[in-house]
This record gives sequence, structure tokens and C-alpha cells, in this order.
Amino acid sequence: MKKYFFLSSILLIMLFVSLSLGYAGQPAVKEDFRPASTNQPGRDYPMVNSEGRVRVQIKAPEAQRVQLDISAVKYYDLVKDTGGVWIGESAPQDEGFHYYQIWIDGAAVPDPGSMFFYGAGRWGSGIEVPAHDQDFYALKNVPHGFLNEKLYFSQITQSWRRCFVYTPPDYETNSKSRYPVLYLLHGSFEDETGWSNQGKVNLILDNLIANEKAVPMIIVMDNGYAFKPKNDLDQGSPPLFAFEEVMVKEIIPMIDGSFRTIADREHRAIAGLSMGANQAIRIAINNLDLFSYIAGFSGTPNYPSADKIDRDKFMNGAFKDGKTLDRKIKLLWLSLGTKEPDPFPGSVGAFRSMLEESGIKYGYYESPGTAHEWLTWRRSLCQFVQLLFK
Repeated sequence: MKKYFFLSSILLIMLFVSLSLGYAGQPAVKEDFRPASTNQPGRDYPMVNSEGRVRVQIKAPEAQRVQLDISAVKYYDLVKDTGGVWIGESAPQDEGFHYYQIWIDGAAVPDPGSMFFYGAGRWGSGIEVPAHDQDFYALKNVPHGFLNEKLYFSQITQSWRRCFVYTPPDYETNSKSRYPVLYLLHGSFEDETGWSNQGKVNLILDNLIANEKAVPMIIVMDNGYAFKPKNDLDQGSPPLFAFEEVMVKEIIPMIDGSFRTIADREHRAIAGLSMGANQAIRIAINNLDLFSYIAGFSGTPNYPSADKIDRDKFMNGAFKDGKTLDRKIKLLWLSLGTKEPDPFPGSVGAFRSMLEESGIKYGYYESPGTAHEWLTWRRSLCQFVQLLFK
């Protein structure tokens, strides 16, 4: 009897420990989930808890297997209830914005509960995991600027294009003022909607301007993909990437002609993230008569190489005379997340080494605890714009 009581006690203790730790020895999931801020109106799912776990739910009664794919982790298996509803959650995610999708029997589909965002080359689901410092991009009771959609026909690409233009809060009422301009570029497999939808650019600027931490400015966000029409190419030639030409010959003149800009290099900046960082630095260095402020967030022109840069040859020797280049640039600024994956730390590090060897001064910022993702770039933008046009 005593032996039986002893064994029963052991089993109860083991069960208690198991429930406390969760399945498979994992810590128990905190049941403080709340609907995500990125949900479609009235939708409870997806949800996020205080640990940063993402919980999704979708009805698919005929499905055999449903999985959550988030942050490049494939996959988190969901469990079906008796009503055909699948539910499950991810491991804790980093703070900030993440793309995700749901796989149903091998087919990737957007989550019907999420708003849609353009990233990874498609319109799909995205979710906001609340950040401890989210106040700088929060919607507040401060004066707000406008996001203007500008359609134009490009003679270079022979196609209709679109950009979004942020104008500061006093642009409409202060009709005699003219403003400096920041051209802000997105990353690969994203488009001109990225900085406003995922990047919160308008809210970041509204808050900084309200607190007198940034100069009121115009921000232009165009599509970084631009190609010459096929009939302009030799037979069999690959598409010619023409974004620099579109920027210099079409976008800048159009913006200066349509908005009250201060149309000189001292009041013109260009910045971008990842692919856009590569573009921004190349465009600016090739056109220093147009730009004096330059920034690359999580990217440089030598990406993806981490090899030592031969500045006599790099970008046709543009960095060879470092002293002269340094005098022309008001600010060259770089940033990186502390959790960025390879090859980003290596390529940015090699570029920084080349700048230092050339005697070119630059600013540098590291976003703590973030990888190659939007919270890194929101923080980078917030830091960079406070340095502009002062």
C-alpha cells in the first residue's frame, strides 16, 4: 500500500511538472493573447501574447495538415478541433513587424484575419509584435501630414509608375514655405507601399516634427524596380535596370515641379534599406551635384561581399579620393541590426573599413535586438532624419 501511494505521488508530481513546463519540456505558453494591431477590423485572430508568440486560427475542415510559416521558420503545426478549425502558435518572435503565411496541405495562403502587406514579392499577411519602444511610431494626437499618391508616365521605362509623397503637417497651411526632400527607398521584393504601410514613416515624422526633433520635410517613396522596355534592348539581352536614370531624369524633376521643394543638393537627401541602401548610396555618389545627405540601412554597394574593398576600382574609383569626397558629403550614415544574419554584418563592415581607410567620415547606428526587419529600419529612419537639414 505504501509502495502504491509512493508511486502515485511520484506520478502526480511528474504530471504537475509536465503541465508547468508545457509539452515536450517547453515552457508553458502564457495565455494573455490579444488581437494584433495589424488585424482586419473585427477579427480576433491572429493574436500576440506578452512573450511575442503569434497564435493563428483558420477554418479548413477538409484539410489534412495546416501550418504557420513565420520568420522563415517552416513550420509550426496547427491542431484541428471538432469543428474543423485549426489553431496553434509560434515560438516567441522578435519585437516588430513580421511577414507570415499559412500552409494548407502544401499550398501557401494569406491569413484572412490579417491586413495585407506587400513583401517577399507578394501581397500577404503581416503581424505586429509590440515593441518596448513603439511610442516613436505610435499614432498620437499631434498634427499629421499627408500621404499623397502621385501617378506618372515614365518615358524611360515606357510605363505608368507611382510614388507616395509625404508632406509635413504645415505644408497645406503654410503656403509660402519650401521644404527639403528625402528620397526613401524600399528593399528587395517590396514596393513603394512598404515605407508607409510597414515602415510607419508618416507617423515617425509626425511625432518627431511635433517634438521639434526633426525639420519639416517632404519624403518621396517610389518603386525601386525600373526596367528599360524590351524594344530598347539588343535581342537576347537581359532587362536593363534603369532606376538611377528614372530617379535623376524623371522623379526628382517631377517632385521639384509638383511640390514646394528647396531644389538644391544641400536640401536633398537619399536613403534606403537593404537593396534600397545599395541603390541610395550608388545613386548619391554618382550624382553628388544632386545629393548631400546619404544613408544605407542594412545595406551597402558592396553587398553581399565581405571582402576587403579595393577603393581604386570600387564603383569606378568613386571613393579613391576620400578627402575630396568627404568635403562634398554633409552626412554619410549607416545602420545595422545587432541580430542581422550573414552576409549583412560582413558587407557593412567591409564598407565601413573602406570609408575609414579613405578618410571619409560617417555616422553609424546599431538597432539593439533586431535582425533584417522593419523595426531595424523604423529605428534607423528615426535616428537619421533627426540629423537632416540642420
